[in-house]
Amino acid sequence: MKTILPLLAITLIDSCFATREPKHIFDAWDKDKDGKLLREELPKNARPNFKRADRNRDGSISLGEHEAFVSRSRGPRPNPPLPEGLQAFRNLPYADTDNPRQALDLFLPKISNSVEILPIIVYIHGGGWKSGSKESALSKLSPYLKTGSFAVASINYRLSGEAIWPSQIHDCKAAIRWLKGNAKKFRIDTNRLAVWGNSAGGHLVAMIGVSGEVGSLEGKLGKHLDQDSRVKCVVDFCGPSHLLSMGQFPSKIDHDAPSSPESLLIGGALQENKKAANKASPITYATKDDAPILIVHGTDDPLVPFNQAEIFHSALLKVGVKSEFLGIKGMGHGLGGPEVDKRVRKFLESQLLGQK
Repeated sequence: MKTILPLLAITLIDSCFATREPKHIFDAWDKDKDGKLLREELPKNARPNFKRADRNRDGSISLGEHEAFVSRSRGPRPNPPLPEGLQAFRNLPYADTDNPRQALDLFLPKISNSVEILPIIVYIHGGGWKSGSKESALSKLSPYLKTGSFAVASINYRLSGEAIWPSQIHDCKAAIRWLKGNAKKFRIDTNRLAVWGNSAGGHLVAMIGVSGEVGSLEGKLGKHLDQDSRVKCVVDFCGPSHLLSMGQFPSKIDHDAPSSPESLLIGGALQENKKAANKASPITYATKDDAPILIVHGTDDPLVPFNQAEIFHSALLKVGVKSEFLGIKGMGHGLGGPEVDKRVRKFLESQLLGQK
């Protein structure tokens, strides 16, 4: 029987691709550089899998579809080592699909004979909505797990190369509903659920925090539509809040360009799609019943302008939301250090554990 090789197999056949990531392979095959692969652009060994990779059946393969297909071919990414004293439930499908981008990892402390129901911190990764994965969260959140006082989850969501907005927020909210629907099984208290994200993940957690009552952002994914997606609190690290104003401030990215992460997210250049850009901006939905939020942003962030944090904080305060703002002078897009860690821990312990 003839074996049909997946797209990934070309990396094993052609040594020039052997160590490259899916995007590098995609770019090498995309001869006309139009951002999509037609069947005739693929190597002959990959062509039998064209229909399997073309998930939306539009006659071409996007970068997101290519990456998703390679991910399915490879299987789940190798998991980072699990710190002692923790238990993991990995790659749990939250939307009732086999798409690896619609799965989450759940981590619990091993507490023998414990009857305690734990609050949970849900982490959403960054990557410009076009890259990244749930596996990046464990090192950041393991200190909370080690205390034995928190459960932690980390989620994947569909990237912009596979699906445009609002698919990303639909995925995130489906993951929250899944956790609520399975709270009893895993002994987690979803009335004490925090969301924490960085960059694009910061945008998504901010959106979750302000849109608990917005039906159009809820989606209809998964089996737990009887649950809501409201959260107890939000930790937003350097997330965009108002897409249309990002290009007005110094940045290494031309945010208004059709190829910017924000434009790719909504499916077109921001300034030519203002309605869609506003619908994808957390600041649009700020109301007095939104979740308390801690906003952390570096003043020298070269990717997401510091202004995004300032205007979001002001908008939340204006409508009566409890918003805390930590601006880190001289810091860029990556955040960390003792001051940040202390402030985040204090916020989460206050919101989830009732500690002063």
